[in-house]
Amino acid sequence: MDSSTKRPGPLVSAGRGLMLSVVSLAGSITLFVLSVLSLVFIVLGFGIFTTPAVLTMVRAHANQRRLLAARWSGVRIPVPYRPFPADARTGVTGRVERCSLMLKDPATWRDLQWLLVDMTAGFITALLSCALLLYAVEGFVLAAGLWRVFTDDRYWYAFVPVDSQATGLAAAGLGAVLFGLGVRYNADLLRGHFLLAKALLAPGSDQEMALRIERLTESRHDAVDTSAAELRRIERDLHDGAQARLVAVGMDLGTVEALIEKDPAKAKALIGKARQSSAEALTELRDLVRGIHPPVLAERGLGDAVKALALRLPVEIEVQVELTGRAPAPVESASYFAVSEALTNVVKHAGADRAWIDISHSGGMLRIAVTDNGGGGAVIGTGSGLSGLERRLGTFDGVLAVSSPAGGPTMVTMEIPCELS
Repeated sequence: MDSSTKRPGPLVSAGRGLMLSVVSLAGSITLFVLSVLSLVFIVLGFGIFTTPAVLTMVRAHANQRRLLAARWSGVRIPVPYRPFPADARTGVTGRVERCSLMLKDPATWRDLQWLLVDMTAGFITALLSCALLLYAVEGFVLAAGLWRVFTDDRYWYAFVPVDSQATGLAAAGLGAVLFGLGVRYNADLLRGHFLLAKALLAPGSDQEMALRIERLTESRHDAVDTSAAELRRIERDLHDGAQARLVAVGMDLGTVEALIEKDPAKAKALIGKARQSSAEALTELRDLVRGIHPPVLAERGLGDAVKALALRLPVEIEVQVELTGRAPAPVESASYFAVSEALTNVVKHAGADRAWIDISHSGGMLRIAVTDNGGGGAVIGTGSGLSGLERRLGTFDGVLAVSSPAGGPTMVTMEIPCELS
């Protein structure tokens, strides 16, 4: 299990297994039947319109399982779906095109195979994680006196025939063994359920390599665009800020030179104004340099830089850092500005008065979680700050996950593969 994922208790695992068994049986059977019917209806014509909607529900069902796998057992299942073109057409032609693209995507057929396995083997592995404990309780109940109900008609508890107090105690002994097995292994059974899903939902090596190349190509373009935008911002800030003030200082000093003998008092006032302008220009230059690469980040590392950043914001922020070394400088810089952007969203949009930042490293992965007690509702979408944050992390093959139910809280989790020095 991923070292960042705490092993759940046996009762928690049993509850999760019971929920998954119901979802696996009811949800997967329903979606598989709908998918088959919709594919058959393509021959009749109207399946072209129903299939995209049904397959979208299947993908949502699979993505929910991916999310639970990561949260509950530390099993990470890649999302391999091919993106739809940005200029996709609308109307009937667009629906036909969308149906065709989804049917040509290999991930669609893996999803359907997974539905078949999920309703059978997946259901059994999930159910076993809770059945061991529940069945063990039955053995104890039989020993406590329920065996008397079966004196006339022998009742089999597993392989133990129960018709007396002695056999009731034998059932309790077997129940104790089953209970011990459940306590020890039901979390592993739950993890096995998710590993089974991963075996079917994860892309093959060839497709995974193609997806990785596609992501790296896209992230390279984003990095170039981001760098160009950053250079334009620096140029604009220098032109409109420090440069303008330094020009004003030069003009004031020229005036002082002309007035130094004719009007010493006015020359002195202009010298004071020039001093103030030069101090403001220096402050702006320092802020600009801090925006490019904060000195505290270079000198003391990511943890202290984030703590210093938290102190400057109008929200109470608690920072917890568990790092045994320094990440590479580009990763530290990207992580710092990603945290800065996440905190900017907290201050501007979340309506929160408290936030928590957890920074850790394990399994070759730098993990940063930014949580706030705001109103929730944050989503990754076109034009949002989170989209820019996702692109920034994508440059380093990092990932972003957002959990933000209505009413809050919001948790933004960032992961970047790297090693610490």
